Amino acid sequence: MSTRRLEDLLGIEHPIVLGPFGGGLSTVALVAVVSESGGLGSYGANNLGPEQITEVVGELRAATARPFAVNLWVPQPGESDRPDDLARHVERLRPYYEELGVSPPNLDEPFGQDFDAQIEALLAAEPPVISFIMGVPPERVIAEARGRGIVTIGTASTVDEAVALEAAGLDAVIASGNDAGGHRGSFLRPAGESLVGTFSLVPQVADAVSVPVVAAGGIADGRGVAAARTLGADGVQIGTGFLMTAEAGASPVHRAILSGPEARVTVLTRLFSGRHLRVIPNRFVREEAAFEDDVPPYPFLNKLMLPIRRAGTADHSSLLSGQAAALARPRPAKDYFDELVSDTERILRDRA
Repeated sequence: MSTRRLEDLLGIEHPIVLGPFGGGLSTVALVAVVSESGGLGSYGANNLGPEQITEVVGELRAATARPFAVNLWVPQPGESDRPDDLARHVERLRPYYEELGVSPPNLDEPFGQDFDAQIEALLAAEPPVISFIMGVPPERVIAEARGRGIVTIGTASTVDEAVALEAAGLDAVIASGNDAGGHRGSFLRPAGESLVGTFSLVPQVADAVSVPVVAAGGIADGRGVAAARTLGADGVQIGTGFLMTAEAGASPVHRAILSGPEARVTVLTRLFSGRHLRVIPNRFVREEAAFEDDVPPYPFLNKLMLPIRRAGTADHSSLLSGQAAALARPRPAKDYFDELVSDTERILRDRA
């Protein structure tokens, strides 16, 4: 429990990593607070183009002199193959477009970002840390990152995925349990066969790899941090708890629901993006449940749903949440971070 492998690797004071939010939920302000507090702030850049990535890294450097991470999704095989029936899905969703007064997306425009262009821009910008989800990044990317002095972190939802990430040469592994909010990062087997809880996954990954292990999923207070460290994790990654802080990019609607009794229930659904996503269920999820296995894959459904999600209503938004939202509460990020550190240290000290 006293290991400082993660702190030494990343150049941080406390082994707490901010979860990298997608969909505009990441903010420079939140990353800066976590990094300045001694943790590793992380920014989700999957939806950004190359020029935006360059700009964001510049903004992060201006906001903090401490280490920070930028996160990208690794493309999965076949996901660039356009389905033949997109028009059918547009018609299925048309009642929602009309209800919200928005237009369907232009199907002739690109679906999602080009990973090769994204990673080239990110490597050129040289952030201190690059983290990945959804797969093993290409060998050339890992090699170039190492040559530029950039630390690389991969995300695993199973032991086999953690072993694959270490074998590929990544510097650390995030053991992301099924408790975690947001998208599931499974890549060796289907998400339905990779639903391992955090506190089952962490000790197995810690035993299976020699690189530092970061526990993620269902951790929102000092008790969770202490438990993860006791199980062999070198640190933790926290998403939902920080999503409720003042500096996060969550909408007022999202924040209100995270703080209410609705957040006690979460589901995994493909209805918002084509990939499995843990959210608080709302009217859209319940009405469209019958189509769970009949939606186009990512990134195609993701684009079809973008106008609906951006409408920002409680009934239609993708309300990202892990299973421990009830353990967190709205407050400034600095206060939350400091409480995590002090409570963890007290718990581990009392149990020593």
